[in-house]
Amino acid sequence: MIDGILTTIKLGILCWSFALFIGVIIGTLRYSPWKLARFFAAGYTEFFRNIPLLVQLFFWYFAAPSVLPERMVKLIYHDTLNVEFWVVVIGLSIYTSSRVAEQIRAGIGSISREQFDAALSTGLTPLQMYRFVIVPLSIRIMMPPLTTEFLTTFKNTSLAMTVGVLETTFMSQQIEAYTFHGLEATTGASLVYITITMIIMLIMTNVEKRLSVPGFIIRQR
Repeated sequence: MIDGILTTIKLGILCWSFALFIGVIIGTLRYSPWKLARFFAAGYTEFFRNIPLLVQLFFWYFAAPSVLPERMVKLIYHDTLNVEFWVVVIGLSIYTSSRVAEQIRAGIGSISREQFDAALSTGLTPLQMYRFVIVPLSIRIMMPPLTTEFLTTFKNTSLAMTVGVLETTFMSQQIEAYTFHGLEATTGASLVYITITMIIMLIMTNVEKRLSVPGFIIRQR
């Protein structure tokens, strides 16, 4: 069970880090002056967030290798590479990034036009404006929904068991299979998820308060 918990934590942190990085880029591209970039960002967001995560995991694990050269498949599916783990990282990161992108888009959309004009009036280029002013402000505004996505990412790691990743849910099922103590194993897994999510809530609430913007709604104590 300890190995499963560590795998869950590792999956959650990796997937959220990649999802936040990709999501910020995709969400910002929704406001790009280039029509092709906006079209790509909108297509990416709508495509990946509207396909169930389980279907995406099955695609990356079972379907995607069929279009790769046989030599590459043998290399990727070598036992030492732990391909199941990285398939979940890819699938869950892309799925979550599409949701994060929509939240970033909403955050940027909530910023008044005066903020854009003020940033440009200081001599910043449009790229610098987004990098140093608009995106940081939108992230601070959208901290509550981003916190929810962080929690959801950890809970979604439970689907990793469907492609053979030995995370918390998988290990609890293994314990049940070998010991017939299903109640204890499932209860233990539930307590693990509750503990992890409560720790994340405490951390993110503290971060949200530190990054809160005067005049915007923040989480109450």
